[in-house]
Amino acid sequence: MQQDKGVRVDHGVVSGTFSLDGQTYDVDNNIWVVGDDTECVVIDAPHDVDAILAVVGDRTVRAIVCTHAHDDHVRVAPALRDRTGAPILLHPADRPLWELTHGTATAWDTDLADGDAIAVGGSTLTVLHTPGHAPGAVCLYAADLGCVFTGDTLFQGGPGATGRSYSDADLIVASIRAKLFALPAGTVVHTGHGDDTTIEAERANA
Repeated sequence: MQQDKGVRVDHGVVSGTFSLDGQTYDVDNNIWVVGDDTECVVIDAPHDVDAILAVVGDRTVRAIVCTHAHDDHVRVAPALRDRTGAPILLHPADRPLWELTHGTATAWDTDLADGDAIAVGGSTLTVLHTPGHAPGAVCLYAADLGCVFTGDTLFQGGPGATGRSYSDADLIVASIRAKLFALPAGTVVHTGHGDDTTIEAERANA
C-alpha cells in the first residue's frame, strides 16, 4: 500500500431500495471512495448524494465509476454528476439496465472497457469486465492498495445474485474464476453490499 502518497479507501453505508422485474427490496449499499487528500474517484452512486459527498469531503471528484447499472448503484449518478462536475463511467453492455432507471434522455459520459486504467491520487484502478450479475458488470483492481472493488460480482461467501433479467449464473462463475481468482490471494475484496472478504477466502468457498 502506498501510504507515502496518502492514497486511501474511504467507506460509508447508505440505505435504500433495489427494484427489478417488478419486485422491490430494501438494501444497504457500500459507498467506496478512493483517492488522496485532494482528489478522488467515487465507486457507484447509491441512494443519496449527500451521503456520498459526506464521504468525499472537500476533495475534487474525478469520476463516478459504476460497477454495473442496477438502480441501487446508479440511481443518483446523474445528480452526483450535477453536484460535482465529474463524468459517469459505465460499461456499455449495461445500457438496458441504465435505461430502466434513467430512460434514454440521460446518459453516462464515458464507456468502460476491460483493461482500462483510471488514475487517481497516485493510485490506479484497473477495470476488469466481469459479466454475469449484469452484462456490463466490472470490478476495479487497485494493485498498489492490495484491494479490488467487486460491486455485486463477488461477496463474502460467493458470487452475486443471478436469476433476474440480464443475469447469467454460469457467466458470473466464469468471470470470477478468470478475472478475480487470478488476483493475489491476499487481495481484499470490497463489495457492493456487506462485509469485506479476500480472494483467498473466496477461492476456498468456491
